[in-house]
Amino acid sequence: MKKTVLILSFIFLSLVSVLAQNSQFPSQVWHKGNIYLTDGASLSGLIKYDLENNLVQLQTETVETFTASNVSNFEIFDEIFGGIRRFYSLPYALNGQYETPTFFEVLTEGDEMALLCREYIATDTRGMNNWGPVAMNPFWGPQAYTGYRLAFNYYFFKNGRMERYSLKKKDLFAMLPGHDEEIDLFMRKNRLEHDKRGDLLRITAYYNELQN
Repeated sequence: MKKTVLILSFIFLSLVSVLAQNSQFPSQVWHKGNIYLTDGASLSGLIKYDLENNLVQLQTETVETFTASNVSNFEIFDEIFGGIRRFYSLPYALNGQYETPTFFEVLTEGDEMALLCREYIATDTRGMNNWGPVAMNPFWGPQAYTGYRLAFNYYFFKNGRMERYSLKKKDLFAMLPGHDEEIDLFMRKNRLEHDKRGDLLRITAYYNELQN
């Protein structure tokens, strides 16, 4: 019995160790990718991004750091959650004062509307335990690591204007005008939520289809 308990304890501690090693957010690791500078040059290598400070780093033989003022866009292959992710530098007043070049991730875009976002690491207040991450993809549902979670602010871009989305359902219809009944039916039929990343992507893509 004691031997069994020791073996189970070892397995449990090993699992906790593995979870702790893998509980890194996408902005904390290096990704293969490309950076496209405002002067037309393109660079390839390992990339790490910092949206809070609007910086992107490139690792080759050395590490170079670029600001959103130097970069028009960059793309990464995110091995943590899979797929290519694209970020663009766009003028925006984050603090409500004056516009400066700011990195936004483009989730989907069409002739009428684009959905963008900025991720951030938030303190998790939902009573998570201390044994590592929840095994869910943050791009499609909640994700929490020990005491923290990946969160997003969303923005709609239309007619050259950027508007932050409040995550309130009534404001979603205001952001996507002209097709309230079709969008409501599409959401109910596909069980889509108004405040989840993957669902918002599908809703916005559907709106662009309706506009064509």
